[in-house]
Amino acid sequence: MTTATSRTRDVWFVTGSQTMYGEDTLRQVADQSYAIARALDADPDIAVNVVWKPILTDAAAIRRLCLEASADDSCAGLIAWMHTFSPAKMWIAGLDALGKPLLHLHTQANVALPWSTIDMDFMNLNQAAHGDREFGYIQTRLGVARKTVAGHVSNPAVRERISVWARAAIGYAELRTLRLARFGDNMRDVAVTEGDKVAAQLTFGVSVNTYGVTELASAVDGMDPARITKLVAEYEDLFDVAAPLRLGGDRHDSLRYAASIELALRDFLAAPGQVSAFRAFTTNFEDLGGLRQLPGLAVQRLMADGYGFGGEGDWKTAVLVRTLKAMSEGLPGGVSFMEDYTYNLVPGQEVILGAHMLEVCPSIAAAPRVSCEIHPLSIGGREDPVRLVFDAAPGPAIVLGLADLGDRFRLVANEIDVVPPPEPLPNLPVARAVWQPQPDLPTSAESWLTAGAPHHTALTSALTREHLSDLADMLGVELLIIDADTTPRQFRNEIRWNQAYYRLAQGL
Repeated sequence: MTTATSRTRDVWFVTGSQTMYGEDTLRQVADQSYAIARALDADPDIAVNVVWKPILTDAAAIRRLCLEASADDSCAGLIAWMHTFSPAKMWIAGLDALGKPLLHLHTQANVALPWSTIDMDFMNLNQAAHGDREFGYIQTRLGVARKTVAGHVSNPAVRERISVWARAAIGYAELRTLRLARFGDNMRDVAVTEGDKVAAQLTFGVSVNTYGVTELASAVDGMDPARITKLVAEYEDLFDVAAPLRLGGDRHDSLRYAASIELALRDFLAAPGQVSAFRAFTTNFEDLGGLRQLPGLAVQRLMADGYGFGGEGDWKTAVLVRTLKAMSEGLPGGVSFMEDYTYNLVPGQEVILGAHMLEVCPSIAAAPRVSCEIHPLSIGGREDPVRLVFDAAPGPAIVLGLADLGDRFRLVANEIDVVPPPEPLPNLPVARAVWQPQPDLPTSAESWLTAGAPHHTALTSALTREHLSDLADMLGVELLIIDADTTPRQFRNEIRWNQAYYRLAQGL
């Protein structure tokens, strides 16, 4: 099958039938199943390799395949189709053993019925309308989390929904092996950036551990000058570097120090000699040890390369940023660490100004080339840090937050429209995004606060609510969405209903 070079994960295409139809029918089932798998694999928008598996006709083979899929790190999930009729009791042991996301594709080989030639042989071969209902029943009976997509694979809308699910499966797989390094603890006395790291590993798979800033600072101080010079030349090639930071400028040493932070972070996160690398990290302006600058440029550059990040020790948001980056690889748009900072409350002109001290990812920048500048930072008690400064690209986006409610986790998303700043911001030397939240600022803010959602978020202009919904379903985690149809009363009721559902779903 054709594979895109950027694809690093597989999804197995499995088809159910049974031996009673005979070898001739099963050969036709296999041929048609293989053709559908090939059609999906050939779609460049489906970001996984769709790997066809031989037809499943008995319980032992089904269980073996589900165990193999669960143990295979390259397998991100299964697409299942009951081409003919696969008695669902055969699937109980397999589905019970399956530890990967599942998509139930309710399709058939033909688009149109050949009305004038239909006979019972055709009916016996093409009865997914029958077989998939049997399969749907047993999934519901067992409480199997899955996405169901109905329609022919030649339909772009069907392939798009499969593509969305595949990206969510990539995010799920990323979480199961994600390692996150915290440099220091979280900001003192802050509640929402706290969280149960053991519960997070049970729920998501991510391993979160803390490392001393001293080790990072020592690596920065001992960095090879030749490596620093090479990276600084790269900065000057990629960015509009402010004159004082350039070679010969009176702040050039600050740019070199920022480069040494980036190199030291990359070396640490690569985790030489350890089982696997770190793909997300946090810093804290209150715990910088011997670092002369708060990492700004370095964090922005690492996020642009796909790393997850959270400021002030916020590991939950760093997890979100990395997961969404994995899910959106190759899509237009970007993903960034973000914070709701301040509002414009003029009636009819309400917008949110989002930013952070420094750490906003250039993947969401409006201009392809951004400015590299140095300015004072009024908190942290260190030297002036180097940072990239830009406005976010206008367009639809989503901000997503993760809260630890004590007994479980809650995801909260708000659909937004990023807009150009209504006026220039000459005295705000940080990267920023201005957006209009749906349905309006008061309803959005009231709903966000009622949900207990955090002030740090992951902003994505690459993914949609369906991506997030599919991921939440795979994880078994609540997702509240604030959108154009949200009303405060409806949203409060949804929270109340969800409270009851998720507590019951946890069992005793």
